[in-house]
Amino acid sequence: MKIKLFFLILIVCVSCKKEASIDKSKILPFYNSEDFTPEWIAKNDDEYSKIHKIASFEFINQNGKKITNKDFESCIYVADFFFTTCPSICPILAKNMSAIQEIYKNDNEVLLLSHSVMPWIDTVEKIKEYAKEKNAIDGKWHIVTGNRDKVYNLARTSYFADEDFKKTKDASEFIHTENFILVDKKGRIRGVYNGTLALEVQRLKRHIELLKKEF
Repeated sequence: MKIKLFFLILIVCVSCKKEASIDKSKILPFYNSEDFTPEWIAKNDDEYSKIHKIASFEFINQNGKKITNKDFESCIYVADFFFTTCPSICPILAKNMSAIQEIYKNDNEVLLLSHSVMPWIDTVEKIKEYAKEKNAIDGKWHIVTGNRDKVYNLARTSYFADEDFKKTKDASEFIHTENFILVDKKGRIRGVYNGTLALEVQRLKRHIELLKKEF
């Protein structure tokens, strides 16, 4: 019993030492689970290679072009979920995504990705019209549509974007979230923000700048 306790204490101490070596004011945490518990994981930690990543995906953007996760390799990107006929939070999300686009419009390191959660209505023609209305810049802000099950599965298992699903586990439930999700150049979640709040959007911008210094 004493030996087991010794090893447990040793593991905790080593873990704390590794985390203590990270300057949390300059390095963003990783998010590996749906409860969005922040984890600072050093590169020399055995867990570093196991950090959660966004799964491979393939959708169609506003120009009818196939978009995959490979289009975002070596880029920082902000992801969200919306639908074109949403009368409540989506117009605010779009406004704030547009503001982020304006800041980084000439920065090839930063991209935006908006997934429609109502693809049976949001056809390519529909999201093309929406993209023009929101002044989405081609190649900078990808607004995508595709198979409903694939969109919903990605939202829930990769982006952890559906809070209700955590409780109900009901795959038929409609996804409606105000979250902006910050993803780093290796496809890992580094921040979650309420995209309807100005203060949260400012925090997101600061965190993008931190990520740019990290790589």
